[in-house]
Amino acid sequence: MLNVIEYIPDGLLTTPPTELYKIIDGPTLVHLPGERENPLFVSVLLHGNETTGYFAIQELLKKYQGSALPRSLSIFFGNVQAARYAARRLDNQVDYNRIWPHTDFTPEAQESAIMRQVVEEMKARNVFVSIDIHNNTGLNPHYACINKLENAFYQLAILFSRTVIYFIRPQGVQSQAFAEICPAITIECGKTEHRHGITHATELIESCLNLSALPEQPVLKQDIDLFHTVAIVKVKPEVDFSFTDSHTDVCFRSDLEKLNFCELPASTGIGDVKKPDLIPFQVTDENANNVYEKFFKVDNHRLVTNCDIMPSMLTTESDIIRKDCLCYLMERISIE
Repeated sequence: MLNVIEYIPDGLLTTPPTELYKIIDGPTLVHLPGERENPLFVSVLLHGNETTGYFAIQELLKKYQGSALPRSLSIFFGNVQAARYAARRLDNQVDYNRIWPHTDFTPEAQESAIMRQVVEEMKARNVFVSIDIHNNTGLNPHYACINKLENAFYQLAILFSRTVIYFIRPQGVQSQAFAEICPAITIECGKTEHRHGITHATELIESCLNLSALPEQPVLKQDIDLFHTVAIVKVKPEVDFSFTDSHTDVCFRSDLEKLNFCELPASTGIGDVKKPDLIPFQVTDENANNVYEKFFKVDNHRLVTNCDIMPSMLTTESDIIRKDCLCYLMERISIE
């Protein structure tokens, strides 16, 4: 059930995310009035362990205590129960950023109805733009993600970073749903422990609150580094892996996450495999085709790249790899 309120709950501005459940007991949409009527929409804690967005909202609301917001602001607090345990999601939960509407993949779950209600409510309020705030577990630069190759989306994205990723998979994500009703971005703010991520997210929210409209002039190609996600890499459930134990099916190199946003040449090693005939990954392109052999191969027990690629979101946290993926693979594209 979605909670919808039009005030800041007592204690929200000082409560840590692990204690938020004591104030709001589930997914909650907060509407706050501002000088411009069409609201900015911000979603936080879709993954309970990604807390930068929550702290950014706290900082912003503290700044505007006692004064009017420049624009109405609607805030969606997502997986409050997972945040209680600093978990991406609980074992009995669906992923809160894989169940949004307007995509081919929307599982039948109680939470899916909540996300549809959020989108419908924001559409009725003529939402201005949408920002979904996330963190990475591996080493990554700050970047923005878009789901439409349109100027309004570029303009919104480069307010946060000149590094912009276009993707259509995975499906069921918040930005895809909101892209049907307004310019929408996902922002990736680095690791949760990095203070700069909070400052950067807060600055973006405040910038959007102060905009009367997004710029209409075309973004110049020299002002944006645009990438296209072409494949998702998942470790097969039956494959045992490690970053330190050479006896597992796959032992990844310990510095794997340092390869993020590096243009890797073919034959770059990413780990060792116990059996040379092992296919450790499920690699799917944006049309859900199996493209493992295009991107990887095993060469004398070494797991290597089979072509030039650029990965993102590589992490050494095994739980995240199991619940989400090992990484995404990208190619550079032009806004033309």
